[in-house]
Amino acid sequence: MKTVELRFDENPYFVREAYNSIRVNLLFSGENIKTIVFTSCLPNEGKTTLTLELAKNLAETGKKVLFLDADLRKSVTVSRYTDRPGMTGLSQVLSGQAQAEEVILQTQIPGLHVLFSGPFPPNPTELLGGGAFEKLLNTVAPEYDFVLIDTSPLGLVVDAAVIAEHCNGAVMVINRGKAKTRMAKSVAEQLRRSGCRILGAIFNHPFRTHRYTGDRYSSYRAYGKKQ
Repeated sequence: MKTVELRFDENPYFVREAYNSIRVNLLFSGENIKTIVFTSCLPNEGKTTLTLELAKNLAETGKKVLFLDADLRKSVTVSRYTDRPGMTGLSQVLSGQAQAEEVILQTQIPGLHVLFSGPFPPNPTELLGGGAFEKLLNTVAPEYDFVLIDTSPLGLVVDAAVIAEHCNGAVMVINRGKAKTRMAKSVAEQLRRSGCRILGAIFNHPFRTHRYTGDRYSSYRAYGKKQ
Protein backbone atom coordinates (compact mmCIF):
# COMPACT_ATOMS: atom_id res chain seq x y z
CA MET A 1 0.00 0.00 0.00
CA LYS A 2 1.26 3.46 -0.90
CA THR A 3 1.64 6.06 1.83
CA VAL A 4 0.90 9.73 2.32
CA GLU A 5 1.76 12.09 5.17
CA LEU A 6 -1.05 14.34 6.32
CA ARG A 7 -0.54 17.73 7.92
CA PHE A 8 -2.42 18.07 11.20
CA ASP A 9 -2.45 21.07 13.50
CA GLU A 10 -1.54 20.63 17.15
CA ASN A 11 -4.97 21.03 18.74
CA PRO A 12 -5.35 22.61 22.18
CA TYR A 13 -6.57 20.46 25.04
CA PHE A 14 -10.23 21.50 24.86
CA VAL A 15 -10.38 20.64 21.15
CA ARG A 16 -8.86 17.20 21.76
CA GLU A 17 -11.42 16.61 24.50
CA ALA A 18 -14.23 17.61 22.13
CA TYR A 19 -13.08 14.99 19.62
CA ASN A 20 -12.79 12.43 22.41
CA SER A 21 -16.39 13.15 23.37
CA ILE A 22 -17.59 12.76 19.77
CA ARG A 23 -15.68 9.48 19.46
CA VAL A 24 -17.24 8.05 22.61
CA ASN A 25 -20.74 9.03 21.49
CA LEU A 26 -20.08 7.46 18.10
CA LEU A 27 -18.92 4.20 19.68
CA PHE A 28 -22.16 4.04 21.66
CA SER A 29 -24.33 4.61 18.57
CA GLY A 30 -24.75 0.89 17.92
CA GLU A 31 -22.88 -2.23 16.88
CA ASN A 32 -23.83 -2.00 13.21
CA ILE A 33 -22.71 1.58 12.68
CA LYS A 34 -19.67 1.39 10.42
CA THR A 35 -20.18 3.51 7.29
CA ILE A 36 -20.99 7.08 8.30
CA VAL A 37 -21.65 10.05 6.04
CA PHE A 38 -20.78 13.54 7.31
CA THR A 39 -22.47 16.53 5.72
CA SER A 40 -23.38 20.14 6.43
CA CYS A 41 -25.87 22.74 5.32
CA LEU A 42 -23.34 25.15 3.83
CA PRO A 43 -19.64 25.32 3.00
CA ASN A 44 -17.07 26.32 5.57
CA GLU A 45 -18.86 24.84 8.57
CA GLY A 46 -15.80 22.81 9.59
CA LYS A 47 -17.08 19.47 8.26
CA THR A 48 -13.93 18.21 6.56
CA THR A 49 -11.65 19.15 9.44
CA LEU A 50 -13.97 17.54 11.96
CA THR A 51 -14.36 14.33 9.95
CA LEU A 52 -10.64 13.84 9.37
CA GLU A 53 -9.73 14.73 12.95
CA LEU A 54 -12.32 12.26 14.20
CA ALA A 55 -10.88 9.58 11.91
CA LYS A 56 -7.44 10.30 13.37
CA ASN A 57 -8.84 10.17 16.91
CA LEU A 58 -10.45 6.78 16.29
CA ALA A 59 -7.26 5.40 14.76
CA GLU A 60 -5.21 6.57 17.73
CA THR A 61 -7.41 4.44 19.99
CA GLY A 62 -6.72 1.30 17.97
CA LYS A 63 -9.53 1.40 15.41
CA LYS A 64 -8.87 0.79 11.73
CA VAL A 65 -10.43 3.73 9.88
CA LEU A 66 -10.87 4.80 6.26
CA PHE A 67 -11.42 8.50 5.59
CA LEU A 68 -13.23 8.61 2.25
CA ASP A 69 -13.39 12.00 0.56
CA ALA A 70 -16.58 11.90 -1.51
CA ASP A 71 -16.73 15.62 -2.24
CA LEU A 72 -16.39 15.30 -6.01
CA ARG A 73 -17.16 18.98 -6.59
CA LYS A 74 -14.84 21.17 -4.56
CA SER A 75 -12.81 19.11 -2.11
CA VAL A 76 -9.88 20.85 -0.44
CA THR A 77 -8.59 17.84 1.49
CA VAL A 78 -5.53 17.24 -0.68
CA SER A 79 -4.49 20.90 -0.83
CA ARG A 80 -5.16 21.47 2.86
CA TYR A 81 -3.60 18.34 4.32
CA THR A 82 -0.91 17.23 1.84
CA ASP A 83 1.79 18.63 -0.42
CA ARG A 84 0.94 16.24 -3.26
CA PRO A 85 -1.54 17.84 -5.69
CA GLY A 86 -3.29 15.91 -8.43
CA MET A 87 -3.64 12.65 -6.53
CA THR A 88 -5.66 9.75 -7.91
CA GLY A 89 -8.84 9.04 -6.00
CA LEU A 90 -12.51 8.17 -5.76
CA SER A 91 -13.68 9.63 -9.05
CA GLN A 92 -11.29 7.38 -10.96
CA VAL A 93 -12.42 4.32 -9.01
CA LEU A 94 -16.08 5.05 -9.73
CA SER A 95 -15.41 5.65 -13.43
CA GLY A 96 -13.42 2.44 -13.78
CA GLN A 97 -10.04 4.10 -14.29
CA ALA A 98 -8.49 2.75 -11.07
CA GLN A 99 -8.96 0.04 -8.47
CA ALA A 100 -9.62 0.95 -4.84
CA GLU A 101 -6.58 -0.95 -3.59
CA GLU A 102 -4.41 1.18 -5.88
CA VAL A 103 -5.54 4.53 -4.50
CA ILE A 104 -6.28 3.90 -0.81
CA LEU A 105 -3.29 5.28 1.08
CA GLN A 106 -1.77 4.55 4.49
CA THR A 107 -1.08 7.68 6.53
CA GLN A 108 1.56 8.23 9.19
CA ILE A 109 -1.16 7.49 11.78
CA PRO A 110 -1.26 3.70 12.29
CA GLY A 111 -4.67 2.39 11.29
CA LEU A 112 -5.75 5.51 9.39
CA HIS A 113 -6.15 5.13 5.63
CA VAL A 114 -7.43 7.76 3.19
CA LEU A 115 -9.11 7.72 -0.19
CA PHE A 116 -9.01 11.19 -1.74
CA SER A 117 -11.64 12.53 -4.12
CA GLY A 118 -9.52 12.51 -7.27
CA PRO A 119 -10.17 14.85 -10.22
CA PHE A 120 -13.57 16.52 -10.23
CA PRO A 121 -15.84 14.79 -12.77
CA PRO A 122 -18.55 16.50 -14.85
CA ASN A 123 -21.22 14.16 -13.42
CA PRO A 124 -20.59 13.74 -9.66
CA THR A 125 -24.16 12.89 -8.65
CA GLU A 126 -24.44 10.23 -11.34
CA LEU A 127 -21.11 8.68 -10.33
CA LEU A 128 -22.05 8.58 -6.66
CA GLY A 129 -25.55 7.31 -7.36
CA GLY A 130 -24.43 4.50 -9.62
CA GLY A 131 -23.76 0.97 -8.54
CA ALA A 132 -20.01 1.53 -8.43
CA PHE A 133 -20.13 3.52 -5.18
CA GLU A 134 -22.30 0.96 -3.41
CA LYS A 135 -19.99 -1.79 -4.65
CA LEU A 136 -16.97 0.12 -3.36
CA LEU A 137 -18.48 0.49 0.11
CA ASN A 138 -19.41 -3.18 0.21
CA THR A 139 -15.83 -4.04 -0.72
CA VAL A 140 -13.94 -1.79 1.70
CA ALA A 141 -16.26 -1.74 4.73
CA PRO A 142 -15.38 -5.28 5.93
CA GLU A 143 -11.72 -4.22 6.09
CA TYR A 144 -12.32 -1.38 8.57
CA ASP A 145 -13.91 -0.65 11.91
CA PHE A 146 -15.20 2.65 10.51
CA VAL A 147 -15.51 4.31 7.12
CA LEU A 148 -16.02 8.05 7.57
CA ILE A 149 -17.28 9.74 4.41
CA ASP A 150 -16.83 13.46 3.85
CA THR A 151 -19.34 14.90 1.38
CA SER A 152 -20.48 18.10 -0.28
CA PRO A 153 -22.83 20.36 1.74
CA LEU A 154 -26.34 18.91 1.45
CA GLY A 155 -27.83 22.38 1.67
CA LEU A 156 -26.42 23.07 -1.80
CA VAL A 157 -26.27 19.76 -3.68
CA VAL A 158 -27.92 16.37 -3.26
CA ASP A 159 -24.77 14.21 -3.28
CA ALA A 160 -24.72 13.50 0.46
CA ALA A 161 -28.29 12.14 0.40
CA VAL A 162 -27.37 9.89 -2.53
CA ILE A 163 -24.41 8.54 -0.56
CA ALA A 164 -26.45 8.21 2.64
CA GLU A 165 -28.66 5.56 1.01
CA HIS A 166 -25.72 3.16 1.29
CA CYS A 167 -24.53 4.14 4.80
CA ASN A 168 -25.37 2.98 8.32
CA GLY A 169 -25.52 6.47 9.76
CA ALA A 170 -25.30 10.20 9.08
CA VAL A 171 -23.90 13.10 11.08
CA MET A 172 -24.76 16.74 10.42
CA VAL A 173 -22.07 19.33 11.13
CA ILE A 174 -23.63 22.72 11.79
CA ASN A 175 -21.94 26.06 12.37
CA ARG A 176 -24.42 28.05 14.41
CA GLY A 177 -23.17 31.28 12.92
CA LYS A 178 -23.84 30.16 9.34
CA ALA A 179 -26.70 27.67 8.98
CA LYS A 180 -30.25 28.70 9.81
CA THR A 181 -32.65 26.41 11.63
CA ARG A 182 -34.94 26.06 8.62
CA MET A 183 -32.07 24.92 6.40
CA ALA A 184 -30.84 22.45 9.03
CA LYS A 185 -34.32 20.93 9.22
CA SER A 186 -34.43 20.66 5.43
CA VAL A 187 -31.07 18.85 5.35
CA ALA A 188 -32.21 16.49 8.10
CA GLU A 189 -35.37 15.70 6.15
CA GLN A 190 -33.36 14.88 3.02
CA LEU A 191 -31.25 12.46 5.04
CA ARG A 192 -34.35 10.83 6.52
CA ARG A 193 -35.84 10.35 3.07
CA SER A 194 -32.67 8.52 2.04
CA GLY A 195 -33.45 5.91 4.68
CA CYS A 196 -30.23 6.59 6.56
CA ARG A 197 -30.28 6.82 10.34
CA ILE A 198 -29.30 10.27 11.60
CA LEU A 199 -26.87 9.69 14.46
CA GLY A 200 -26.93 13.32 15.52
CA ALA A 201 -25.77 16.85 14.83
CA ILE A 202 -22.51 18.46 15.89
CA PHE A 203 -22.78 22.17 16.52
CA ASN A 204 -19.39 23.36 15.46
CA HIS A 205 -17.65 26.69 15.54
CA PRO A 206 -14.49 26.28 13.44
CA PHE A 207 -11.32 26.56 15.48
CA ARG A 208 -9.36 29.33 13.79
CA THR A 209 -5.71 28.71 12.98
CA HIS A 210 -3.38 30.30 10.49
CA ARG A 211 -4.41 27.64 7.98
CA TYR A 212 -8.12 28.34 8.06
CA THR A 213 -8.32 32.13 8.03
CA GLY A 214 -10.31 33.67 5.26
CA ASP A 215 -13.19 32.26 3.30
CA ARG A 216 -11.95 29.30 1.30
CA TYR A 217 -15.39 28.80 -0.22
CA SER A 218 -16.34 32.30 -1.23
CA SER A 219 -17.48 30.95 -4.62
CA TYR A 220 -19.29 27.93 -3.17
CA ARG A 221 -22.76 29.29 -3.83
CA ALA A 222 -22.46 27.74 -7.30
CA TYR A 223 -21.04 24.60 -5.78
CA GLY A 224 -18.45 22.97 -7.99
CA LYS A 225 -19.37 24.95 -11.10
CA LYS A 226 -17.02 27.18 -13.03
CA GLN A 227 -17.51 30.82 -12.20
